[in-house]
Amino acid sequence: MTTSNASAVSAAFTPAELARRTLQRRGVEAAIWGMPLVSVDAMRQASLRDAGAESGDIVYLSKPADWRFQTATPNATSLYAYFNFNLANGPIVVEVPASVGAELSGTFIDAWETPLADAGADGEDQGRGGSYLLLPPGDTPSLPDGHLPVRTRTVNGYALFHAIPASSWPEDQAKAIDLVKALRVYPLARADKPPAQRHIDMSGLLFNGIARFDDTFYDALARMVHEEPVQTRDIVVMAQLKSLGIEKGKAFKPDQATRDVLKGAAAEAHALFMNSASGGQPYWPGSRWVSLTAAGPKTGFSFETGERLDIDERAAMFFLADAAPKNPGGTHFNVGAFRDATGNPFKGDDTYHLRIPGNGPARHSWTVTVYDLATGAFIRNTPRVAIDGGDRKLLKNGDGSIDVYFGPTAPVGKESNWIFTAPRKPWFAFFRFHGPEKTVFDRTWVLPNIERAR
Repeated sequence: MTTSNASAVSAAFTPAELARRTLQRRGVEAAIWGMPLVSVDAMRQASLRDAGAESGDIVYLSKPADWRFQTATPNATSLYAYFNFNLANGPIVVEVPASVGAELSGTFIDAWETPLADAGADGEDQGRGGSYLLLPPGDTPSLPDGHLPVRTRTVNGYALFHAIPASSWPEDQAKAIDLVKALRVYPLARADKPPAQRHIDMSGLLFNGIARFDDTFYDALARMVHEEPVQTRDIVVMAQLKSLGIEKGKAFKPDQATRDVLKGAAAEAHALFMNSASGGQPYWPGSRWVSLTAAGPKTGFSFETGERLDIDERAAMFFLADAAPKNPGGTHFNVGAFRDATGNPFKGDDTYHLRIPGNGPARHSWTVTVYDLATGAFIRNTPRVAIDGGDRKLLKNGDGSIDVYFGPTAPVGKESNWIFTAPRKPWFAFFRFHGPEKTVFDRTWVLPNIERAR
């Protein structure tokens, strides 16, 4: 570039415009880097605000989730139990009951959404029950006997448990809830006299744990950065965050002009996440059903390899999902569809069809669930979020296969096999195997693509 050309380019960008562009660019990169932190904080704030819960209180659903349970791609059939933890004041004990009368399984997750350990039927206690000890960052000289240690590099985290009834009969549902109510969470320092455990039922109540993609995204990010220890892998990012006004140990107080730029940065990051959602690898050759992430399971969902920290794939994963298990493929396994058989994105105004073969390889059942692409959550105000293969009301074909329909209105006579999609809203679907069997993983059982109805 000649001197005159360089001068012309320089003249085109005033110092104020250069500062605005830098802030926008840094804001987008901060959102990509911090997506897991902000997702965890969004659920924590929902627990505090919507459930009135404090750290250690257990929020649960006594009935399967409906649209009011606004978290990233929740299961629509399990009975959930969720709690936040904060280790700033020392270790925390989690007592997990034995899976008797129902199946209870869950995962402890750190502030970066990295799974720390599985518990319950798929965990270290193998369903026999056990006392887990969540340990804060740093060395712990001695551990009390009788606990299963869970070490973490973060102060904050959460746990998500699934209670799976033996059947849909009321007595079996009650046994699953009994397991949830047997969960106990308390500080190790109070082990001699644990406080009373609070269980807060949020069934049918709004639990809005979805991150907001506006300037408040950075308020949440600043809050988490302030609370969490800086890891060596993130030192460069901390210098970049400083240019946004996010600095450890200092209040985040952007002026209105800065907030306006950050609002645009969050919107741009949101568009990137939505666009990257369908970028997974086909689970079956040539299929539109994809695995959300290749790097996730290979790295224990830390997304750290010997060469890099894959922040782009990490952000895309945790925009759409929460609570990945430490050992995938146990109680649940899922694939996602973001495009129809011809490769076009799903539109809420159109009607689609999926024929599920009758020999679904799942010990318990399968479900197909629809989500809003803009949030990764259930479509708000939907009358039905999912179809369960074990539903006795489903219409079946002579060969045992089941036709599922997606659209804003139900096909006449097929209401029991229909899932609502909202007009003018893009959507995607998850197909879950509850208790996946061998043919899922060796890929000899194949799920057809979702097709647009003609």
